[in-house]
Amino acid sequence: HVQLVESGGGSVQPGGSLRLSCIAYGDTSRLCMGWFRQAPGKEREGVAVIDSDGGNTYADSVKGRFTISKDNAKRTLCLQMNSLKPEDTAMYYCAAGPGLCWGLKRDFNYWGQGTQVTVS
Repeated sequence: HVQLVESGGGSVQPGGSLRLSCIAYGDTSRLCMGWFRQAPGKEREGVAVIDSDGGNTYADSVKGRFTISKDNAKRTLCLQMNSLKPEDTAMYYCAAGPGLCWGLKRDFNYWGQGTQVTVS
């Protein structure tokens, strides 16, 4: 069983930056891990995922602005968010699942509690 705990959310002005972190209380070495977000009235969408070998995939809306990374030794997943826009406002969730990612759309076994990001 893997437990995920996110942190780093907050309120920033457009153009600002935030760094989200997710600590996994379990082995992350053979997991697909990713960040998802959900704004009020909208469906949850994949933001970025990273494979156990370090390969990653980003949503078109965040390419060039967000960077996903992980440290297997520290069991930590991060999302560096730069040039934030009001449309980035959402609850951001850390997620993980076994095997390869193969893109943004897949089911995940484990989810964090979420951290709010507000850009205004």
